[in-house]
Amino acid sequence: MESFATRLRTAMNARHLRQVDIVRAAQASGVKLGKSHISQYVSGKTTPRADTLRFLADTLQVDEQWLLGHDRGRPDMPAQPKRVPDNPGGRADAPRTPSSQAAAPQTTSPSHELEGTPMRHFNKSTKLDNVLYDVRGPVVDEAARMEQSGMHVLKLNIGNPAPFGFRTPDEVVYDMSRQLSDTEGYSASKGLFSARKAIMQYAQLKNLPNVGIEDIYTGNGVSELINLSLSALLDNGDEVLVPSPDYPLWTACVNLAGGTAVHYVCDEESEWYPDIDDMRSKITDRTVAIVLINPNNPTGALYPKEVLQQIVDLAREHQLMIFSDEIYDRLVMDGLQHVSIASMAPDLFCVTFSGLSKSHMIAGYRIGWMVLSGNKSIAKDYIEGINMLTNMRICSNVPAQSIVQTALGGHQSVNDYIVPGGRLYEQREYIYNALNSIPGVTAVKPKAAFYIFPKLDVKKFNITDDEQFALDLLHDKRILITRGGGFNWHEPDHFRIVYLPRIEVLKDATEKLTDFLSCYRQ
Repeated sequence: MESFATRLRTAMNARHLRQVDIVRAAQASGVKLGKSHISQYVSGKTTPRADTLRFLADTLQVDEQWLLGHDRGRPDMPAQPKRVPDNPGGRADAPRTPSSQAAAPQTTSPSHELEGTPMRHFNKSTKLDNVLYDVRGPVVDEAARMEQSGMHVLKLNIGNPAPFGFRTPDEVVYDMSRQLSDTEGYSASKGLFSARKAIMQYAQLKNLPNVGIEDIYTGNGVSELINLSLSALLDNGDEVLVPSPDYPLWTACVNLAGGTAVHYVCDEESEWYPDIDDMRSKITDRTVAIVLINPNNPTGALYPKEVLQQIVDLAREHQLMIFSDEIYDRLVMDGLQHVSIASMAPDLFCVTFSGLSKSHMIAGYRIGWMVLSGNKSIAKDYIEGINMLTNMRICSNVPAQSIVQTALGGHQSVNDYIVPGGRLYEQREYIYNALNSIPGVTAVKPKAAFYIFPKLDVKKFNITDDEQFALDLLHDKRILITRGGGFNWHEPDHFRIVYLPRIEVLKDATEKLTDFLSCYRQ
């Protein structure tokens, strides 16, 4: 039996339709279907819910059951779809059967369908309809397929330091090895005392107000804590202001928790700083919080105190919480200093996130933390929710917790990377100049982290679909990047490059990109 993905591709080819054509048809019909959704269907990563399946069958003029890969329906695709009535009185997304069998039980078999009874299918939750994470999405799946066939792919899509020769400090590895036998059991739900004490002292050095050891929570990376903190807060319909572009986990977790991510624009013409007027215009009576990513991923922007003060003033005026993602706060270049927004808002309730994955090049260890600060009296009930979810997950990775004290104290090896002559600094200088020398490409110089977010001249290259651009670059030059839309950017004119590889590798990549763009037209 052919798969849904195979028959979907067959039907699209027969109708001469591209993925973008399906997305546009969906928009015209009021159907929620994005480019990443259709890519996941085409790649076989997932199958659609019943209402989306009906739309696809209608658009492609095929039978729904045939599209699902069943033998029912003509495999040569009928000119007009065969409509199958809904189950009377059933859920809108319930399995659909011929009317003569509407009351038949949904019998399943390990390897085949019983005569006249369709096999029951299990669909993903509707809560995932607006949850996307293209940093590890369809283009990455295609890169994996290419690698499995023996091709080499240069991965510039994920900020993972280890594959590019960045090593964990020796002292950290040594201290973890010495403590392994003491970290075999669970820790307290919030984390080891030694780790939380070190994080508390670090928060105090960053001038976060009203922070005690009970306000520190360790997590399996910041990602787990973002999900946890939003799940504890949001009710259906609550709105959270999230930057565009953003680290897409923020948008995904807001939506997964039942909230609505409302994107405020970061202005490329102003060093990628948040557009405060746009932020203000999007506050409603359902808005509960503002998300700040500083330093920013994917742009590498670092926000000055004047910008942070405007955001604090806005949050104060509308009584909003502030979530501040500061995982790159120790990767700041050009002699600049990172300021935690919580340090400027003692009267507000703030949740600040950081960790060791990037600053200590130990992304695989999965150790991050969040700090509650400011006016905690207005968030007592919310904190109870956080504590409940923290207890439910038992605790975070205990061996990784054991090295927090070592990592935050003593010599900070990352400082050697971010000054002139250091790897990150010199690689940033190279990629910034190289990208801006390519006709049709411009980029704002990042001040922090290890990403750059260049802009493409869409008129010059006739680009209407940034995912297609990423796929074309992957197929032609074996270079994997992440499209701008993967960061909830609204136009198909940007992409992110991770500049962790050494300069000779970046040089080869930018030469290939230059050659690719010299004749590329979408």
